[in-house]
Amino acid sequence: MSVLPSNFETLKRRAKQSIMPLLTPHLLKLRLNTYAPYIGAGIKIDHISLDQGLCVVSMGLTTLNKNIVGTQFGGSLYSMVDPFYMLMLMHQLGSNYVVWDKSSNIDFIAPGNSRVTARMKIPSTEVITIQELAKDGEPVFREYKVDIVDDQQKLIATVTKTLYIRLRKYSKSKEQASRIETPHT
Repeated sequence: MSVLPSNFETLKRRAKQSIMPLLTPHLLKLRLNTYAPYIGAGIKIDHISLDQGLCVVSMGLTTLNKNIVGTQFGGSLYSMVDPFYMLMLMHQLGSNYVVWDKSSNIDFIAPGNSRVTARMKIPSTEVITIQELAKDGEPVFREYKVDIVDDQQKLIATVTKTLYIRLRKYSKSKEQASRIETPHT
């Protein structure tokens, strides 16, 4: 017999929401730029606009993110782009959808010897396409590629991310919740 009330999960979720309120775009950028793994890797969110589906992230070469041969550590290069497609789609699609990262691949093209930048963009037409594909309740898998370039626009790496998207009412992940303000849907 449990000593916890039957609605303990609901109470726990409400407590978390009051302790950790929804993040506005400004607070999201601040929170990401003060996220310990990003600070340690030297990753900086230069621009984020969830409404426009745009995020620009950069990372300088520092003693904390150099690999054994003195170039950008591959894990830090990947970390630069890891959460952003998921965050942007969660925001643009709203709370009626579940969005998860499914898989990722990084292709290292050249050594990163200086500051590198990644520009991620989701066109508004992509959101319409996803909504159309998801309307019957089936899972939707979308692939996004982002190039990481240095200051001279030389290609350093390409990351390919596959995302799983599904209407919440058909998903087993109904409890997935975003800490970001989303449009009312």
